Amino acid sequence: MLRRKFLAASLGTMASAMAPPSIQRTGQLFTGATLAFGTTVSVSVVHDDERQAAAAIRDALDQATQVDRLMSIYNPASQVFQLNRDGVLAQPHPHLLTVLRQAQALSEMTRGAFDITVQPLWQAYRNAADQSALPSPRQRRQAKLRVDWRRLAISAERVSLGKAGAAITLNGLAQGYAADLAMAAVRARGIEHALLDTGEFSAHGNNGRHPWTLGVLHPRDNDALAAVLCPHGRCVATSGDYASTFTPDFAHHHIFDPTTGDSPPELASATVLAPTALLADGLSTAFMVMGARKAHALARSLPAVDLMTINKRGVVWKSPAFPPAA
Repeated sequence: MLRRKFLAASLGTMASAMAPPSIQRTGQLFTGATLAFGTTVSVSVVHDDERQAAAAIRDALDQATQVDRLMSIYNPASQVFQLNRDGVLAQPHPHLLTVLRQAQALSEMTRGAFDITVQPLWQAYRNAADQSALPSPRQRRQAKLRVDWRRLAISAERVSLGKAGAAITLNGLAQGYAADLAMAAVRARGIEHALLDTGEFSAHGNNGRHPWTLGVLHPRDNDALAAVLCPHGRCVATSGDYASTFTPDFAHHHIFDPTTGDSPPELASATVLAPTALLADGLSTAFMVMGARKAHALARSLPAVDLMTINKRGVVWKSPAFPPAA
């Protein structure tokens, strides 16, 4: 999952991707990493007890990899894969139910701008890209007919897609949920200072000397930062048009507007701070679809949510309380 580009600017030397997870120590800063969601998931904690820190890191990484196993669209053993294959899933895992219900709430809140059933559109574009093309208008219409979050039926006993050929993707939520679970696991070990990076960020406390500081990479310049910020206990997610594109001009990419069946045309990236990584993750995708004006209006109405948007002309718009670096 390469749709987010973040630089954790205050960590010093981060652990590289390893399996099984390894633990590294720099003073009282301990870091660990593993592979999940097709990327490197890392945990950094500050603590006086190395054994306690190591246990917390392993607990956190276990939580993240469990979410990946449940919600991957590629792993035949995952519940999302089975749901997409069969159109129905009996006895969904409680974690999956939590994420699906958050998806429904976001779809309601954004009037359908957020829609986990857009997977048929992504598949249509992926299939065409394999032939160095874009889907034809007919192929796009056919894929769009399979998209409708309102047809998704969810209960503790059963999940049903409700349409033939429908499919979901939780790439706009799963990493955020994994960060929330991982942070909860760290704090359950009595550790107050931690930074979780699952592709989304969750931060508590500080790095031992200073507040955790994150740099948001510019969507058009890998060597430039669009912002530097201190989350101060909130979670951070960025969605953008740059990491998984179908055309070099960024006009067609992995984020889809369900109403048009194509990528939204206005924004290059949206960075969200929110009380949970699950919410930040979902809102960053929704705001890309909504465009800057509607996105900032919704962000203003949500408690403890701040937003930075960058449009394709490079215009930056930050909400009034968007945090600077310390």
